[in-house]
Amino acid sequence: MVILVRRGRIQGPSSNLQPGVAGSLGLRPSEIPRFLQRDLVLLSDDGIMFENFHVLCYYGIPRGKIGRMFKEAREIFGYENGVLASKLEAYESLVLSKPIVIKLVTCCPLLLVGDIDSEFVSVINKLKGVNIGCDWLARYLSDRKTYNWLRILETMELLDKVGFKDERLSSLLKAYPDLVGEASGNKAYIMLEKFHKVGLQMNEIDNLVTDNPEMLLEKSVKRILETLKFLKRIRMEKQFVVRFLLCHMKLICSSSLLGPRAVWNRLKIGRDQLCQIIKEEPLRLFSLASKTNNSRIKLDSLDLRNAEKTVFLLKLGYVENSDEMVRALKKFQGRGDELQERFDCFVKAGLDYNVVSQLVKRAPHMLNRPKGIIEKKINLLTDYLGYPIESVIESPTYLCYSMERIHHRFSMYIWLKERDAAMPRLTLGTIVGISNTLFVSYFVNTHPEGRATWENIKKAST
Repeated sequence: MVILVRRGRIQGPSSNLQPGVAGSLGLRPSEIPRFLQRDLVLLSDDGIMFENFHVLCYYGIPRGKIGRMFKEAREIFGYENGVLASKLEAYESLVLSKPIVIKLVTCCPLLLVGDIDSEFVSVINKLKGVNIGCDWLARYLSDRKTYNWLRILETMELLDKVGFKDERLSSLLKAYPDLVGEASGNKAYIMLEKFHKVGLQMNEIDNLVTDNPEMLLEKSVKRILETLKFLKRIRMEKQFVVRFLLCHMKLICSSSLLGPRAVWNRLKIGRDQLCQIIKEEPLRLFSLASKTNNSRIKLDSLDLRNAEKTVFLLKLGYVENSDEMVRALKKFQGRGDELQERFDCFVKAGLDYNVVSQLVKRAPHMLNRPKGIIEKKINLLTDYLGYPIESVIESPTYLCYSMERIHHRFSMYIWLKERDAAMPRLTLGTIVGISNTLFVSYFVNTHPEGRATWENIKKAST
């Protein structure tokens, strides 16, 4: 088809083609004058441009994307015959399918300018090395973003240096595909460099990223850089900054801060006084400088316990300032450090961290007992009754009952099993959860000596 382009207007060979030709190429009529060098141009009159236009069309590039490619990489429309086709084939030779090449060059037209982009090739090889298919990359590319392949490569290499190798890097990228983008990749690289400058060791950075992979997302990176800038401007010592990053990364990632000048002007104090306040009570940084003024969750200096609890809940996966978070703050009893200690009891007993996270979100009351009591109940379950720790997954309410009730009923159940008077492996809900009347009826009275034994068990514990 012959397309006629006039300044301010695009025409087709017949009137019914006039309205949509510019739009079909992804260009607005107002953009056309910038790309024209004379008053009237038939696209077919420029043989080289017309040929390259056809190469893209025949290859499968959507017409609506060609205008953007023309704006961002005009050089490709000036290639001699065969050059553009050979470049497209060269990218296919990297074991990329045609649909992937189409997605790549429409999102990143500059890949077709000059020789094959060596940084891009390195990124592809890196992805292949961690068993991520190139179709994954194409799936997350967007023509609304720009991509700096060198920065992406540097970010991936830095992640490799801090311990994200092979499967770990693969899992990280699959969980957070936004890392493959100039904005997030570039800022994440800058952030990690700043970590080195303040004194974080490689193993500390590794642990930080492992425990808080969401810190690599663009929104989190921005907030971390804000925090580092804030602490630098109030002249906070590097040793404090390192300790602060290691202890409060979850809260840092979820808090957007005002600038320090706005804070000390509002409080009518000086820079050194603000620095001293935060040094003495680190969590006051979030109450004094937070941009969020949400009355539902306030991290003020009079309620540091609530702030610590919020940090713990963020680790469990609760969303900042959500209604679910508000309800959880009421259900979980104790300071954040106490809740963490209780949580760790189950991990040390053998449950997977993620399993415990889901379990306590489903049954918050599990953590509303002192650490010592939780440990004793776990020991009664595993050492005395001989049940696996996984038993609490189906019966988390077991942990809510008194030690006396648990010990009495376990003792009776064990005595009955030894005499083949009770079924093996009954659930904890059946053994401990039923009423006293039902327990006597279903357990104690099933054996002639059951009632006497039951009374002896109760007397022995008094």
